[in-house]
Amino acid sequence: MSSMATDVVRLLTVRGETLAVAESLTGGLVAAEITSVPGASKAFRGAVTAYATDVKRQVLGVDAALLATRGAVDSQVAAQMAAGARRILGADWGIATTGVAGPEAQDGQPVGTVFVAVDGPRTADSGAEGGGKVAALRLNGSRAEIRMESVRSVLALLLEEIAGEQTGNERAQDTEQNGGT
Repeated sequence: MSSMATDVVRLLTVRGETLAVAESLTGGLVAAEITSVPGASKAFRGAVTAYATDVKRQVLGVDAALLATRGAVDSQVAAQMAAGARRILGADWGIATTGVAGPEAQDGQPVGTVFVAVDGPRTADSGAEGGGKVAALRLNGSRAEIRMESVRSVLALLLEEIAGEQTGNERAQDTEQNGGT
């Protein structure tokens, strides 16, 4: 288990929030990483491994026209996958991975093209979606290396978004719980 997955579970648990995952190229590795953390059931709602393009559309609600014009390896597709996982699994946060791990290009995208996305909770004061963010990656290495770096990258993006939403008081409480100053 990674320290990032441990941090994700710890922060979500402290905040009383939940997470849902939508995965394509990672094929369940993100969910496996999160569930390797003891106590993950307090924060983890579930995952959809939407490897096939029609599953992205039918299960996660990714726009069919977007998939037809841009293909499954696209920043907007990643964003819609994260939002779809969050919606269908009833979570506060949704994260997603889509991309090309190899050995061949897909949808006109070269091996190593990856998009990771986070969709976060509504902000209490505005009612607007507050946590949507996508990162475009260009990764090198073997198929296994690309997939593992995609897992690391989506967890890092989620941690960044969670930390960005914390108020100073929540940060102070979290530090106190973990023996910090």
